[in-house]
Amino acid sequence: MIQPDRGQTTEVRGQTTEVRGRNSVFCLLFSVFCLLSVAGSNAVAIDQFDSIARPARISPDYSGVVIPPNIAPLNFLVQEQGSQYFIRIYSNDGEPIEVHSKTAKIVIPKKRWYKLLGLNRGAQLSFDIYVKPQVLSSGAKVQTQRWQRFDPITNKIAHEDIDGFLVYRRIRPGHSTWREMGIYERNLHSFDESLVLNNGYFKHGCLNCHTFCNNRTDRMLIGIRSQVYGSSALFIDADGVSKIGTKFGYTSWHPSGRVAAYSINNVALFYQYAASEVRDVMDLDSSLAYYLVDSKKVKTSPNLAKKDRLETYPTWSADGRYLYFCSAPLTWEERTVIPEQYEKVKYDLVRIPYNLERDEWGELETVLSADKTGLSILLPRLSPCGRWLLVTACDYGCFPVYRQSSDLYIMDLESAGQTGRYTYRRLDINSDKSESWHSWSSNSRWIAFSSKREYGVFTRIYLSYVDECGKVYKPVLLPQKDPTYYDSCLWTYSVPELITEPVRVKKERLGRVVRDSRKIYVEMPITMATPKAGALPYHEEPWRSERE
Repeated sequence: MIQPDRGQTTEVRGQTTEVRGRNSVFCLLFSVFCLLSVAGSNAVAIDQFDSIARPARISPDYSGVVIPPNIAPLNFLVQEQGSQYFIRIYSNDGEPIEVHSKTAKIVIPKKRWYKLLGLNRGAQLSFDIYVKPQVLSSGAKVQTQRWQRFDPITNKIAHEDIDGFLVYRRIRPGHSTWREMGIYERNLHSFDESLVLNNGYFKHGCLNCHTFCNNRTDRMLIGIRSQVYGSSALFIDADGVSKIGTKFGYTSWHPSGRVAAYSINNVALFYQYAASEVRDVMDLDSSLAYYLVDSKKVKTSPNLAKKDRLETYPTWSADGRYLYFCSAPLTWEERTVIPEQYEKVKYDLVRIPYNLERDEWGELETVLSADKTGLSILLPRLSPCGRWLLVTACDYGCFPVYRQSSDLYIMDLESAGQTGRYTYRRLDINSDKSESWHSWSSNSRWIAFSSKREYGVFTRIYLSYVDECGKVYKPVLLPQKDPTYYDSCLWTYSVPELITEPVRVKKERLGRVVRDSRKIYVEMPITMATPKAGALPYHEEPWRSERE
């Protein structure tokens, strides 16, 4: 057996083995000799092992990813049969993390993880994995198996932090009804999850479309739909919480915080008999409006509410000079029946200039057309730096989470400004399942998105790094304290929004405002896509249909 260098000591503490030496490089070379606890205080050295010429299989697949330097530990399950497991996590600087476990679940010590990542921003992070196979019995003889050492798993630690909090909606993947749904906030530096608001506070209505101004929580909106308390929007700002007495659909804040553009959708949920996803959603009618915070008025413009178009998914440019949205032709007369050729409905990506001080709109411009791409272009989101435009595109329709063909695409607006041509690129991180509901971090270096890549039914949240050239790297599944959490989780996670601070308003207060009869009364300028003053827009009863 090869002995450690002089002055090196090996300690056994419970199920975690720590090896300390005078030289951190020597620690790497001699990690194979670490003492492991077999039973009680007995210890055995890894003096013999078989090299396995591949990385160990782990779940979640935290290999070849870029990791935020402020993320919670990436606990994982080793998917190799064994009786003992030894993991060594190391980088250029700092003390390696070494974990010995008698189960395949690897739980990484938090404080040491934070320290290691903090010391090695921009550097490689490696995982060495050793597995002790099961003991074999042959008659009266017991054969002790040699350890197996797998090729290292390598990742990279980013220089840039990800925003510290993530807000998302959790809902069961039901078809037409629901019982529980809620908006939750996750501290990305830990595993702490807190409830922002759930529908138990207002007799199990619907809540969605949570929207933040500039990745902050001092100006935000939550859409409420309730048979008992009506449709409204909770408006949260530094002065408190108020209820706007109309339904807000997909919403986007102007960066000034003075205007919120939103969609009005007449939504139909229906079913297909021969498809990988039996559910589908389409807008029988839709248009855009905008809420002026100072005057408490709702307005629209002819170019936001055309009689022969469907308008949805508004989003502002980083400088507030343009409103981007999706627009498709409306070719049917009956607004309560699914049209026969619904699979031909495809959305263009358009934009329109806006002058905030004058409250004036310019002329529409097509950014990317469905005719050119052959795809329906949806969910535009612009990076806070103003350069990158991220969209989801699928074969048809307006609801990509139900379309297996849904993929993420990116556009370089800086290049488009120089060449006068908008070009788009499909991201390498896409899977063969639906990708949707993406958002940007405040520093434009991270995106969060929902994907069905694991099981095809449940949406999970992934985080991907975006470098200065617009390359998007292999995503990290939102980590959980128990690495097997998702195996039995029956929730879908949707509309992930990255924010820099926690939501400060308590759920009890939000619930009271929903139930309160007091609200900001607004006069709607339109009835769906037909400009007409003085009437609320028609839409189906919102509690009769459900969307992830």
